[in-house]
Amino acid sequence: MKETVSKYLYLTKPGIVYGNVLTILAGYFFGSAWNIQITNFILVIFGSGFVIGGAGVFNNLIDRDIDKYMQRTKNRASVLGTISTMEGIIYGTILSLLGFLLLAYINRLVFILGLIGFFDYVLIYDFCKRRSIYGTLIGSISGSIPLVSGYVASTNRIDLTFWILFLIMTTWQMAHFLGIGIYRLSDYLKAKIPLLPIVKGVSRTKIEINVYILLFLVLNIVLFISQKLSIFYLIVMGLSGIFWLIKALGGFNASNDKIWGKLIFKQSIIIIMIFSVMLSVVKLI
Repeated sequence: MKETVSKYLYLTKPGIVYGNVLTILAGYFFGSAWNIQITNFILVIFGSGFVIGGAGVFNNLIDRDIDKYMQRTKNRASVLGTISTMEGIIYGTILSLLGFLLLAYINRLVFILGLIGFFDYVLIYDFCKRRSIYGTLIGSISGSIPLVSGYVASTNRIDLTFWILFLIMTTWQMAHFLGIGIYRLSDYLKAKIPLLPIVKGVSRTKIEINVYILLFLVLNIVLFISQKLSIFYLIVMGLSGIFWLIKALGGFNASNDKIWGKLIFKQSIIIIMIFSVMLSVVKLI
């Protein structure tokens, strides 16, 4: 029983679900300034969680032909066949429909954002990542949706702050995933995925990583100014962003690109956690 539950759980890509729930919480707390409407709060967490999990199931099913070539994905249930395609489709459909039903109870905007994120990840991103270096950028749309969904669930509006938050997440994701691309370069080569470091080279990718980190830093300053946030936010996010940028600049002299890519990836996880915490509490400072 435990093994069966585990198989179905991991088919949803729980790491991605948990990470996105963290940004949903950050967006909600920031938008509401902790004036929490408990119903919307619960619905956006579980609704988004189910939609993201359902999208993960469908993505696993679609990618099973390339996942078998990659070290980190070759043992997924969808690859090994321990969960059949039909079982996966039914499971993913139930999760997704339940999630959309919950999001629909919040407001129309959150429901639409959920639809955009779902179809971008399941259909558009998967199609593009096999054919273009821009697949990563296209996939960043769905990755940015959870943060702004949390914001919209509490504000019921799309405004300038919405777009700043969206762009902050986009720039973070690009640096994050390009770092993974360098770190896991051999896997993507085996799977024949045309990532930027494969098509344009690692040097070009390092330049883009630095540009995206710089934009992430600048956009956080823009958010600080536009929202008149506490100086504490500027200090923490400024120092965090500068530290990340220094690590990224070090890549131009790195003796081992794989180790450097892993460093950027790990640093990005720390950055998004700091950002989520700061966004959550800044309105209380």
